[in-house]
Amino acid sequence: MALVPTTVKRSQVKTFLNIGTAETPSWKLIGDGVTTAAVEMNPEVTEEQYIHQDSPSKFLEAYSPTMPIEAVAKAGDAVFDYIENLYFTRAILDEAKGEIVHVYLHKTETTGSWPAEKQPVVISVENYGGEKKLSINYTLNYDGDPVTGSFNPTTATFTADA
Repeated sequence: MALVPTTVKRSQVKTFLNIGTAETPSWKLIGDGVTTAAVEMNPEVTEEQYIHQDSPSKFLEAYSPTMPIEAVAKAGDAVFDYIENLYFTRAILDEAKGEIVHVYLHKTETTGSWPAEKQPVVISVENYGGEKKLSINYTLNYDGDPVTGSFNPTTATFTADA
């Protein structure tokens, strides 16, 4: 019997930001105040046209994913406070590095954990301000390859695949 496809809600893909350290992570949900957050894959496509072709051949050589985030400031939210601190300190180089975990709640759960990817990122604050409400917009620039595994949102624990 074939499965009937179901629509996946955006809320079924959660993204957590580590506001702690790599040794002692403190995973906090990116969500409060966030109005837009989608991974842009930024594919690098090259083309070559050979002398015997009328149309060129194309090759997908790499991806350079980013996740631009638009957010209304929510004082007291751990993620906002962390990003705002990056703004105030003008964090660059290693100070702007972090990590996120994407958790796929529409996939099969195993003992309270769902499939996930931990991704190193470089966080760039794009703008800070607004008209009536304070906003902070930033980009999570993926840095290298993800680590696959599982994440338990209740315990906020990531476990890498063996």
